[in-house]
Amino acid sequence: MEQRSSARLWAALGGDPGLPGHVRFVPRVPSGGAGGVLPARLPVRELARSTVAVCALAAAEFAARRAGTAVPEVRVDDGAVATAFVSERHLRVDGRAPTTFAPLSRFWRTDGGWLRTHANYPHHRARLLSALGLPDGGATVEAVAAELARRRAEDVEELVYAAGGLAVAVRSPRQWSAHPQGVAVARLPLVGMEPLDGAPAPPMPSSGPRVLDLTRVIAGPVATRTLALLGADVLRIDSPHLPESADAHADTGFGKRSALLDLASRSGRASFEELLAKAHVVVTGYRPGALARFGLSAGELAERRPGLVVAELSAWGGPGAGPWGGRRGFDSLVQAASGIAVTEGGADGRPGVLPAQALDHGTGYLLAAAVLRSLTDQRGGGGSRHVRLALARTAHWLLHELEESGEPEETRKPYDPADWLAETDGPLGRLRHAVSPVAYGGGPQGWARPPGRPGADGPGWV
Repeated sequence: MEQRSSARLWAALGGDPGLPGHVRFVPRVPSGGAGGVLPARLPVRELARSTVAVCALAAAEFAARRAGTAVPEVRVDDGAVATAFVSERHLRVDGRAPTTFAPLSRFWRTDGGWLRTHANYPHHRARLLSALGLPDGGATVEAVAAELARRRAEDVEELVYAAGGLAVAVRSPRQWSAHPQGVAVARLPLVGMEPLDGAPAPPMPSSGPRVLDLTRVIAGPVATRTLALLGADVLRIDSPHLPESADAHADTGFGKRSALLDLASRSGRASFEELLAKAHVVVTGYRPGALARFGLSAGELAERRPGLVVAELSAWGGPGAGPWGGRRGFDSLVQAASGIAVTEGGADGRPGVLPAQALDHGTGYLLAAAVLRSLTDQRGGGGSRHVRLALARTAHWLLHELEESGEPEETRKPYDPADWLAETDGPLGRLRHAVSPVAYGGGPQGWARPPGRPGADGPGWV
């Protein structure tokens, strides 16, 4: 493997140190210009290609072990990686471009600092406005800006959180490193992987593992979209009471089926237990603790389905990992709180953003890699497995542990995102979408099915 960062990431996944040499990188520069793809002050390209590299290597290893063959070569093309990391921006549904951020999801100038809010969902918007004492129906950007201009960002952060909304004060890397949550996150492993018991792994059909997908938005769905590409039977489960973006569902729904289950109802719980009894992997991405009331913690799931791989994704680290460990969060909020927004900001002091929601996408590919490595390890010794990742820990890796690797200019090839876009017809119409950057010799060339309508499938395995 050409990059030290990728090799270190593979080691963090517990992989065979002899396998990184199977990865070949193809660097790119934008067509007609110098420089790299995913340009930023921070090593975003390195994060993107490293996470995709270990995901592809874990996929190649898993496929080879199941087939009893040698691990094939893995090819990581910067063009495919860069396009996939902004897949939600490239998506077109019958020619229509999706809306990625709502008007109240943005940076705001406050009394003495900046604030970042997330209000893409109606209930988050309502809670934000309620915390600020503003009417939900007629509140404008100007009204919110005027209200926030007279408040301190740190005060609004706590006020909105207490109301169930989403807002964080923009902090510098130094401020975040001194914050109790920043201290807690820095102590976490980048990838948490541990056995839960010694139970034998359940038999797996030749088609691949069965994956229950209890995730939303980008990071978790990217992970399960990747597992679906690799042959897993992925069933996404959503609550009938929570709104979801149809466009986000279209972008990350390739290869999956989608069902609605009310886990608070007796029938919904019964259906879930039937699914769990035949599952190999459960991936969760809700606010930490939100699923515990349904008996869906990692330990409880493994007790009811011995040999299960449980992968948990959080924004800030999960329960017990600092004062914010149990809070909900999104990529944009973690960028703002961790110091990324300040690092990428302009000369005028306004916060900036990464060229992609790289914490989401990178953590998603890393999560898929950890699941695949857990499944591979199970073939040697069984045991239920617990995987944990956090967007904030990925942010710490980007800020403090990654270095950009360079290649001679003559090795770089032109980059045009159109080379990694495809069109697919399906229940949602004609979709223009990014192809997967996960590629290895003999691996899948695309998803077996286009995304369907949310909740259109029954709660059962194929």
